[in-house]
Amino acid sequence: MTATGLRASALLCLSLSMGLIGMNPAHAARDDANKPLSVSADKGGRLDVVRQRTELNGNVVLSRGSMQLKAERMDIQEGADGFYLAYAQGETGKPVSFRQDRDVPGESIQGYADQLEYDGRADTVRFIGNAVVRRMRGSLVVDEVSGAVIVYDNRTEVFGVEGGQGALQPNGRVRLVMSPRGSASAPAPTASTPALQLQPSPGLQPLRKMP
Repeated sequence: MTATGLRASALLCLSLSMGLIGMNPAHAARDDANKPLSVSADKGGRLDVVRQRTELNGNVVLSRGSMQLKAERMDIQEGADGFYLAYAQGETGKPVSFRQDRDVPGESIQGYADQLEYDGRADTVRFIGNAVVRRMRGSLVVDEVSGAVIVYDNRTEVFGVEGGQGALQPNGRVRLVMSPRGSASAPAPTASTPALQLQPSPGLQPLRKMP
């Protein structure tokens, strides 16, 4: 589906900012960006030295600090500036997965989708198709958002989510689940554990085409 078609069919477009009003938000683990990138796979692949492009297949795992991507297929490209772009694709019954610790002890961001794009320069993750992203506190789901496309900014912890074809919910609807601060199953956030807030979004950027 084209980006124009996806936007036209969207039922809801919004941003979710993990920060309390008047407080500095906690971010994804700050030292991850300074860690080396490592990739492993079961079936191997090919390396194009001239184009600085690596293609791997079979249980591919990309990690950088606490950040970890898992996919059946992954295409990794290094730009002239040294930043990486990763295009990951899952298979039937086995979506691409993402996980990264937050700068809040015991909390992490976890997400799943049919396809995933990681932009090292912008430090963003784009979940495409049957996308769901959760804020976890240990093994507890504190907040959850699902849609056709979710864009997560690691630096600001702002989510952009769009409905339409490819969403998990019926009729392509976006779905949000946010635990009450006093919930027994999800302990109330303290000053260092920001909660989700909704803000208007100017819209999502066009999708890249998977290689």
